[in-house]
Amino acid sequence: MGKVNFFVRRTVQLVLTLWAVATVLFVLFRLMPGDPTSYIVSPQMTPEIRQQIIANYGLNDPMWVQYVRYIENLATLDLGRSFKTNEQVAEILATYLPNTLILMLTAFVIAYTIGVTAGVLTGWYRGSDFEKSAVVTALVGRSVPSFWVGILVLWVFGATLGLIPMSGMTAIGTEPSGFWDMVFSVGFLHHLVAPVAVLAFYYMGYPLLIMRNSMLETLSEDFIDICRAKGLTERAIMFRHAARNAMLPVLTAAAIAVGYAIGGSVLIETVFGWPGIGREMIRAVLRRDYPVAQGTFLVLALSVIVMNFIADLLYGVLDPRVTYD
Repeated sequence: MGKVNFFVRRTVQLVLTLWAVATVLFVLFRLMPGDPTSYIVSPQMTPEIRQQIIANYGLNDPMWVQYVRYIENLATLDLGRSFKTNEQVAEILATYLPNTLILMLTAFVIAYTIGVTAGVLTGWYRGSDFEKSAVVTALVGRSVPSFWVGILVLWVFGATLGLIPMSGMTAIGTEPSGFWDMVFSVGFLHHLVAPVAVLAFYYMGYPLLIMRNSMLETLSEDFIDICRAKGLTERAIMFRHAARNAMLPVLTAAAIAVGYAIGGSVLIETVFGWPGIGREMIRAVLRRDYPVAQGTFLVLALSVIVMNFIADLLYGVLDPRVTYD
């Protein structure tokens, strides 16, 4: 019953958190300066037509009426229509979210593969020049703003050397027949290299430092001495026994990091002109397209909340010492 109660309690907390986030987003966008109707109503229109268009979007209703309608629509997964294009927000998200996921997941997998491996080695070879170099690199990667690194990469490798494209996912004039045809094309991979490298450099420090600290704790355990007494090789002790036992904090932290990584790609998408959900969110905020802006913010918040929820469940599954009371 402890697991069931914990699951139900965390599910209720998840729903309440989403409601709170949705409410805050609704209020914040209504408090923003500027008139959202300026982007959907032409100055050449007659006053009657202007009022009719504003009424069609429900912008002349009292605030509480708009809020109730907004929550009711969210309950039915209806995110509304864009003020600018009149397109369904769900369709806009379906267009841009895959681009963000490809960028973020590629960088995430590369960062965690390199970061975890480097973390194992830095923990094992403590005090060596390799450990000092790896830790300094990780700290620099986490400290320097990713957008600044992105601008620097564009300037050096794009504008100066001409090795990488300056913007977008495909070359101008390219018309792929489908999404997967585009993803597996050489041009797409060429455009993907630079933003993935910048994001991976930023993400890599987190698993590296966690894995290193976890390795240091694990290497002080008695079973490491027992493994040496059995005559196991140093490689076997490092990867089969020490690294495996040190992986728990990294795995649970990875679940949370995935959620933050989706939101963290916003600046990189803007710098590299990557048509993802983060860049679309900024454009929607600038033109005060409330439905699109709220929808993109909700998706980013949902990714963080859900991945935190999964991390809580993983703690209990991976570590039997964790209780649900």
